[in-house]
Amino acid sequence: LAISAAGIVVCMLCSFVATNISTVKTQPDIEKVLKVQLVLTAVLMLPVTYFLAVKMLPKEFALESVRAKGHVMGTPEKAFACAAMGAVGGLIIGLITEYYTSHTYIPVRELATACKSGAAVNVIFGMALGYKSCIIPVFVLAANIYVAFSLCDLYGIALAALGMLSTLATGLTIDGFGPISDNAGGLAELAEFPPEVRERTDALDAAGNTTAAIGKGFAIGSAALVSLALYGAFVVRLKSLDVDVDLSGVNVLEPITFAFLLIGSMIPYWFAALTMKSVGKAAGEMVEEVKRQFSLTDSQGKTILTGSTEIKPDYDRCISISTKSSLKEMIAPGALVIGSPLVAGTFFGVQAVFGLLTGSLVSSVQLAISMSNSGGAWDNCKKYIKGGHSDDPELRYVKNPKTEVEKAAAGKAREAHDAAVQGDTVGDPFKDTSGPALNIVMKLQAIVSLVFAAYFSACGKGNGFLASYLFQ
Repeated sequence: LAISAAGIVVCMLCSFVATNISTVKTQPDIEKVLKVQLVLTAVLMLPVTYFLAVKMLPKEFALESVRAKGHVMGTPEKAFACAAMGAVGGLIIGLITEYYTSHTYIPVRELATACKSGAAVNVIFGMALGYKSCIIPVFVLAANIYVAFSLCDLYGIALAALGMLSTLATGLTIDGFGPISDNAGGLAELAEFPPEVRERTDALDAAGNTTAAIGKGFAIGSAALVSLALYGAFVVRLKSLDVDVDLSGVNVLEPITFAFLLIGSMIPYWFAALTMKSVGKAAGEMVEEVKRQFSLTDSQGKTILTGSTEIKPDYDRCISISTKSSLKEMIAPGALVIGSPLVAGTFFGVQAVFGLLTGSLVSSVQLAISMSNSGGAWDNCKKYIKGGHSDDPELRYVKNPKTEVEKAAAGKAREAHDAAVQGDTVGDPFKDTSGPALNIVMKLQAIVSLVFAAYFSACGKGNGFLASYLFQ
């Protein structure tokens, strides 16, 4: 609570950097100011966390170990190291996310160049970019987990998660920057404002895509640490119950554990497939509804597109399609996430749940990072070409070319822009649906397992009904 409260105060003070000290004056300043605010918040949290650890914790305290019988001795310095690892780790993940999703840097510009070869090459490069962006964040999370667990066991993992979330107020601020800018651009287009207004909102939206990706990076990293802490709490809870299972550690060489390790690794892909297909179905219904409305003619034979004054667009119908689909299509993914640990624990025992949670956690982290970053990169690739930021005239899309250079490159630039739009269409369910939702997969499976720990212990003394019957 003290770390969270201090984080809110520090984030609030750092917000004055963007509003009063280092204000945005030109387009390149947008990302720079937001990044400075994020870095400054994380840096200032380190001495604050150390002060809180020294003042509020005893010089030495015993922590129950989840790995074996006995206790681990903690100190304020160890606690600070765990929280600091989380804060610095979150910052590194945020900066790496910015590098892979901002059109200021090489990866997105390479993606834009790939658009000259068509949509297929753009999609290939975008997916490769997402996979590559996992490397450093995964190493950072691995280091966080190793150090925190070694120093303070599960308490260290919880402190690392708190350290990563200590800058949450700033993270939420810059995360909300993107949707606000995006909606402002949409309103400017609906109101038929001059083109320069749309150009400015697009510049803000491009920065917003990057900041949203940074926020998702923080969320994914903290979700992994929180899930691991809940996983440990599940093991500790089982130790207090009557189970006929060795709980000194999770042994992946147990046949049932290894089998469900593979099944758990598959769950995030199954979940992502369900959510992406749902987005595709809803989008298809929306397209058909828009086509239907555009095909309607009035008494003079005019349509909405040709300036009919009798027929008005039915916005409510489109909104209804979106909201109904979002509710209906979430039933199957929700049942998958909640039901999988219940089925595993009921029929195959807690060893199966161990494997399921381990596989799902490891797989979800990497899939979530890659999908979020691929989607953000595709979106900013489109804005890079549309905004005319490239020195290559074939990567500067202009609706009404005026100069000879623009006219000569207009065909190639249009093709590159079309390829970028198709990549962005693929990336939207990546970054806005499946990627962020995988955070819930990690945490919810661990929470369900923890809540039903007593029930699992009653199912064949922790061995499950089916496993007890087959191997008795």
